[in-house]
Amino acid sequence: MSYDRRIHMSTLRSQFGQIDIYLFDQLLRGRILPGMRIFDAGCGSGRNLVYLLREGYEVFGVDSDPEAIAATRALSVAVAPALPTGNFHVEPIEATSFPDAFVDVAISSAVLHFARDDAHFASMLHGTWRTLREGGLFFCRLASSIGIEDRVERMAGQRFLLPDHSEHYLVNESRLLELTNQLGGHLLDPLKTTIVQNQRSMTTWVVRKGN
Repeated sequence: MSYDRRIHMSTLRSQFGQIDIYLFDQLLRGRILPGMRIFDAGCGSGRNLVYLLREGYEVFGVDSDPEAIAATRALSVAVAPALPTGNFHVEPIEATSFPDAFVDVAISSAVLHFARDDAHFASMLHGTWRTLREGGLFFCRLASSIGIEDRVERMAGQRFLLPDHSEHYLVNESRLLELTNQLGGHLLDPLKTTIVQNQRSMTTWVVRKGN
């Protein structure tokens, strides 16, 4: 790799981190604008937050892993020192202490498929959705069975063994459409699914709160 290319790649990483490409798409389409409050439910070490922090968004996040929150707080101090590190909590999504209807965008990226069962999935989804104000944007990426229905093996309830030997809670198209209606939202985009060489399937679910 040439020196110029390395510099270019380093600049992109410093500006955008390892942001989910489908979340980046929402930015490009003008749905996540400066001045909006952002909540990352299951933020991990902040891989989706680098650009938002750099651009001065008011960002909040939760994760049950103390080391992940420590990393996110360190990231925040480095790129957005004016943002309180107390915006990031060590707590489960289903029991977050953040108030109802206080953000414009709620992010759930590669989180919900770790649900243990239906009740756990519902509680994590509700814990994220309730933080969103009316008219707010819910961005979710999660594992699904869409397109690989004949390649997954049901283990218990909605948990399945995938061809890549991982075990996850999986949804399908009808379940996501049903949940959209139950939540009182509407799809902003058609469901978009990426199948990774018939090993796993990831679906992007983007919903506006309210009708």
